[in-house]
Amino acid sequence: RNDEDTFKILIATDIHLGYLEKDPVRGNDTFVTLNEILGHAQKNEVDFILLGGDLFHENKPSRKTVHSCLESLRKYCMGDRPVQFEILSDQAVNFHYSKFPWVNYQDENLNISMPIFSIHGNHDDPTGADALCALDILSCAGLLNHFGRSASVEKIDISPILLRKGRTKIALYGLGAIPDERLYRMFVNKQITMLRPKEDEDSWFNLFVIHQNRSKHGATNYIPEQFLDDFINLVVWGHEHECKIAPSQNEQQRFYVSQPGSSVVTSLSPGEAVKKHIGLLHVEGKKMKMQKIALETVRTFHMEDIVLADHPDLFNPDNPKVTQAIQAFCMEKVELMLDNAERERLGNPRQPEKPLIRLRVDYTGGFEPFSVHRFSQKYVDRVANPKDIIHFFRHREQKEKDDSDLNFGKLVSRPASEGMTLRVEDLVKQYFQTAEKKVQLSLLTERGMGEAVQEFVDKEEKDAIEELVKFQLEKTQRFLKERRTDAEEEKIDEEVRKFRESRKKNTEEEDEEVREAMTRARAHRSEDTVLVAASSDEELMDTGMKGTGDSDDGLPATLSRGSGRARGRARGARGQNSAARGSSRRGRGSTSQETATSSRTYKPVSVPAKNKSVMDAFRSLKPAPTLNSSKSYSEEAIDDDSDLEDISIVPSSKVNQRLSTTSSRSKTGSQSQTSRGVDFESDE
Repeated sequence: RNDEDTFKILIATDIHLGYLEKDPVRGNDTFVTLNEILGHAQKNEVDFILLGGDLFHENKPSRKTVHSCLESLRKYCMGDRPVQFEILSDQAVNFHYSKFPWVNYQDENLNISMPIFSIHGNHDDPTGADALCALDILSCAGLLNHFGRSASVEKIDISPILLRKGRTKIALYGLGAIPDERLYRMFVNKQITMLRPKEDEDSWFNLFVIHQNRSKHGATNYIPEQFLDDFINLVVWGHEHECKIAPSQNEQQRFYVSQPGSSVVTSLSPGEAVKKHIGLLHVEGKKMKMQKIALETVRTFHMEDIVLADHPDLFNPDNPKVTQAIQAFCMEKVELMLDNAERERLGNPRQPEKPLIRLRVDYTGGFEPFSVHRFSQKYVDRVANPKDIIHFFRHREQKEKDDSDLNFGKLVSRPASEGMTLRVEDLVKQYFQTAEKKVQLSLLTERGMGEAVQEFVDKEEKDAIEELVKFQLEKTQRFLKERRTDAEEEKIDEEVRKFRESRKKNTEEEDEEVREAMTRARAHRSEDTVLVAASSDEELMDTGMKGTGDSDDGLPATLSRGSGRARGRARGARGQNSAARGSSRRGRGSTSQETATSSRTYKPVSVPAKNKSVMDAFRSLKPAPTLNSSKSYSEEAIDDDSDLEDISIVPSSKVNQRLSTTSSRSKTGSQSQTSRGVDFESDE
């Protein structure tokens, strides 16, 4: 009643500027509605505008979106009308993230007549190394006051902006969007603190703006109202798009909650079909009044549900022409919604011409959907969303229960704590006990199968299920052989059923079966590991011996530990003359330690038939001597045109024979023994 002591605040949330901006029909909807909201604020001469997040739809809005927003804010928020309230709190704390830590209307370089205070939402939240968002651009330009930011994930202290107009004082709290799970955990751990003014704390009207899930979407994916402090007078709740702007009281905390909802339809859901409003809040002392203002430029949205099974007189699934009947019925419903939208638009010329139409069709009961694309073509010029008019869905059909099915009474009444520790084997048992008769287990037991599945899931025992099936199958076969059952299907089934029931009663024997099967599975996995390792070694040996066979089939292919290094150096020396390579090999063979080390050879493995003579020669060799042996050994490096060089340890008495064989097979047969290799006697 008394304007000198009364705050007038325009409240709106979730404007989503830039939503579907490239759509030829709906592209300008958000910009038109923003201008309407700012026009209402200017018309009612509000003290300031309070936005509850998601001013922009994208985290990085396009140039068109930013330009349109700046254009509207400059048009409506700048002027000569004086601002009637003052700020009492430390603005360096309220706007400490800004390079200009003061409210925009107090900036001597700006002429602001209608300030805007806004928190960020989940669509336009700060990101990147500098933690900037689109609101920071508007704040830096002096067109908006961005508050409610918090960077810490360990503790958040919410410091209010203290406003005073005459005798009315408002403590404005704000908390920008934070992932719900994190904020939920912080509330539980008492890491959220709302600071209160020291002087006359009961004389302040406490207004809190938040942008989080209000409805429960999971165990911790929302913020219960009970988490908020009870000294708050009014909570403006953003993020939820359904319009519930009339304040509703929380019976436990005794504060009021206003949910303005979005100003644009962003999803074709029932909550969006509610009429869109913004609020004009009057605050005088500790009293408040919320005035609803309907938005006239919002595109109308009509939605209806159809359940085909509820019309048995019209639709029969066995009728071959039932699909055509369903399509005709849907067309009638759409036409009816279009007529309602047209009547609603007659009283409001500012409303967009084409409405949003949604018809959800439940075709449970054996019905088939028709072509949505073909249906939509008929309404391209009359509806704003022709591709989304029809939405077919069906509920999961419940299985028919008989007397033999499990009674779910105990399962339904199970406490929540047990539900959190539900085991895999319990799920398997529950599945088979409630499954249809044709998919019931007849040979295996639910207990054994559950244990095998648990081994497969928890311990990644990939052969657990297979080994259990094999084990129980073998045991059943032995049982049938011992009973000498006649080869008749009915008698075999009966015997198997009896045997299965006896095993189910004897739990100790069944546990023993599972343990035995799991042991076999682990053993099978171990064998696979060994085979893989052996096959990889065999491939290495085959590769080495194949290379040796190509260069000189008469030489043994004994792989010594020094051969890898010799081959590496030989490859590196490719392109040099043989004398240079020979000299490098003389350097390799000069140390007695390497000669002794190279005497330790790998155990030979099977080789192709091509290298059979090589293996025979290998077997004819005497065992490698120890380091203390008095026999002299030589290191022989064979060089030819092949890329591989093999080093083998052979008795010195056979060196001349090997060298002569090598020289006869080489391309340059006239080379002497000295140029082909050098004998080195060990120091020992």
